[in-house]
Amino acid sequence: MVHIYRLLYALFVLILFTLFGCKEHDKKLTSEKELPSKPIGLKQNYKDDFFIGAAVNDALIEKRDSLGLELLKTEFNSITPENIMKWMHIHPGKGVYDFSLPDAYVDLGERYQLFTVGHTLVWHSQLAEWVTEVKDSTELKEVMEDHINTIVGRYKGKIDSWDVVNEALKEDGSLRESVFYELAGEKYLEWAFELAAEADPEAQLTYNDYNLTNPEKRAGAISIVKQLKDKGLKIDVVGMQGHWNLKGPSLEEIEESILAYHKAGVKVAITELDITVLPYPWDLEGAEVSQNFEGSEFMNPYPESLPDSVQRELADRYQSIFKLFLKHKDKIDRVTFWGINDGSSWLNGWPIKNRTNYPLLFDRSYRPKDAYKSVLALKN
Repeated sequence: MVHIYRLLYALFVLILFTLFGCKEHDKKLTSEKELPSKPIGLKQNYKDDFFIGAAVNDALIEKRDSLGLELLKTEFNSITPENIMKWMHIHPGKGVYDFSLPDAYVDLGERYQLFTVGHTLVWHSQLAEWVTEVKDSTELKEVMEDHINTIVGRYKGKIDSWDVVNEALKEDGSLRESVFYELAGEKYLEWAFELAAEADPEAQLTYNDYNLTNPEKRAGAISIVKQLKDKGLKIDVVGMQGHWNLKGPSLEEIEESILAYHKAGVKVAITELDITVLPYPWDLEGAEVSQNFEGSEFMNPYPESLPDSVQRELADRYQSIFKLFLKHKDKIDRVTFWGINDGSSWLNGWPIKNRTNYPLLFDRSYRPKDAYKSVLALKN
């Protein structure tokens, strides 16, 4: 008889659990579903379209900027060094190399599994002074060979893409005067790409320049691509620096350029994207870093904060540009912002020093701006 009571009691408990316990379990599941999911950043949203990159400065490379590092890990899957691999820093003396920061930069890319860009091998600006003392083309080729073989060879298999030649063109599309052009003519372009390809055959090779939406300069860049390809040399990408503003270049000019470079047989990278909200000096020429102009209140209209109306204009501009990028995602390899946040942007000091600019997607406190939300909205 006792056994029957025990059995009935167990059956009663089971019925109670079935009626009420399952309801509590279902309630818990419903509650969990209603919890907001962790935000998914730029790199995840655009992972099937193109890389989302950022230029990194010394503070990020040396891990002194912890908030910037968190943004980097969450939002970006590609990095470009802002300055540390330019000739004057990495090869300051003949036979003298400084790999301390470049090594840390490459380690950063490996640690976070980022598409890592080397910037830049051959550039007339920020050049070590000793290179300007080279006497003839024979010596120049030897110098370039040592420079490219040493640097590209050191990071073979670790750097995914190289900006091989940077800003070799004038605004009319002809080659600019430099120690490289003066001693070797257009041949130096061939040497640079040939040496880079030999030093790391697997690395992506890029020609990078500003104002490449301008028809004459665009024609000059396409001529470089054709020249290299006709010689059987490797060039994979044209890097269109996106140092743009709220009005220009037009979407039509950007689209025409993407189509033209793709037709020439290369991918397109938007390599240095930032959108200034400040007025330009009247005679400013592209993104030539040697330019500098006097400041004034007119040239620095938002020293404390950006008005809501301009925030909205910036957001609309970024959204329109990214909508175009998505339209041509099959032709675009990478979109790289030139900095992590507004506070780290070079545009605060160029072309006029001590200005307050707001050209990126994150503000000075590392918070997402309306511009960020507008870019993300295209994928949600």
